[in-house]
Order: sequence, then C-alpha cells, then structure tokens
Amino acid sequence: MEFFSTLFAPIEGLLRFVLESLFAITSAAGFASYGWAIILLTIIVKMALYPLTVKQVKSMKAMQELSPKMKKIQEKYKDNPQMMQQKIGALYKDAGVNPLAGCLPLLIQMPILMGMYYSLYNFSYPTPESAYFLWMTSMSEPDPLYILPVLSALTTFLQQKMTTTESNPQMKMMMFIMPLFIGWISINFPSGLVLYWVTMNVVQIVQQWWMYRGEDTATKKEAA
Repeated sequence: MEFFSTLFAPIEGLLRFVLESLFAITSAAGFASYGWAIILLTIIVKMALYPLTVKQVKSMKAMQELSPKMKKIQEKYKDNPQMMQQKIGALYKDAGVNPLAGCLPLLIQMPILMGMYYSLYNFSYPTPESAYFLWMTSMSEPDPLYILPVLSALTTFLQQKMTTTESNPQMKMMMFIMPLFIGWISINFPSGLVLYWVTMNVVQIVQQWWMYRGEDTATKKEAA
C-alpha cells in the first residue's frame, strides 16, 4: 500500500490542493465543512472524466449484449480454437465493438481514482469543525450511524444494475455480492472517503441515465 501511495503522490497532492481550495470557497459561502468540498471535488472529477466514462460504459454494455452469441460460438467451435477466434473477431467487427475499448478509459481513470482514495483516506482536517458534516462529528472516523455504508451499497447496486444486461447467473450474483462487499468495508473506512464513493456513484448513475435516456424513450414507444 505504501508503494502505491508513493506512486500516486503527485496526483494526491494536486487533488488535496483542489480540495483545500474548494473548502476555502465553501467556507466563504458559509458552509465551513470539508464534506461540501469533497462532494464538489467528486462532481468536478466525474464531469472531467465523463467522455472516458461514456466509452467505458458503452463498451462494457456492448460486450455484455454480445456475450450470448460469443458463448454459442465457443460451444460450436470448442474443438477448433483458430476458427473460434476468427468467428469471434468477425462478431466484433460486424457489431462495431472493440473488446479493448473499455479497458483504455479505465486505465486512464485509475490514477485519478487512486489519487482520490489516498488523498481522502489519510486526510488531516485542520480543525474539528471542518471535519463535521451533517450527522457526522468527524469525517476522519467511520460513520457512527452506518448511513453512508448503506448508501454506498445501494448506490453501487443501482450503478451496476444500470449497466448489467447479461442474464448470466454469475453476473447476477456479482451484482449483489459487490455492493454488499463495498458496504461492509465502508463500515470501517473514514466517512470522508465513503462520502466520496457515494457521491461518485450518484454522479455515475445520473451520467448513465443521461447516456441512455434516448434508448429508454425508444423502448417505451416500441412497447406502446
């Protein structure tokens, strides 16, 4: 963990500088809590990464939609790996899908997301008052009422549900296991870090709704 903390130190330093600047702005506006600054920083980061998020989410969803056809090809040509690869390649080409398109945006986003993690995990609030937010007396401590861990699990579930189209039982199981795991580890994480995760999920949910709003309308018209 110390190695990764050192690796992402430059990004961590930049994000902390922005966080402190946002805190100065919110304090001047009468909201002297780092909670508001964390929310604003998360929204800014997610908006800046939105073009990459679009590519990542759409690529992931397209891969899930092709999964049943891929399984049929794998079953049909299981004794002929070369032909299997050719057929899968042709499937990708016909569908206009690049299997690596979802990986590159994630790799670009990862340093920023890790920098956010490290900048908030060990963040030292300058005063007790600045660490106070809503029902939490200190965002450097876990949420005493477990509200944020519950929200982290719920928002993670909703975010996954919006992008999971495959009917594979394993995928469905992961859609429940991952949110429960996130909620469980959030119980012991600093509240400021969990607030970032919840805000990030909420913004992601809104962004995904915005991406597919046209498809939802078209589906309703077809059903009618």
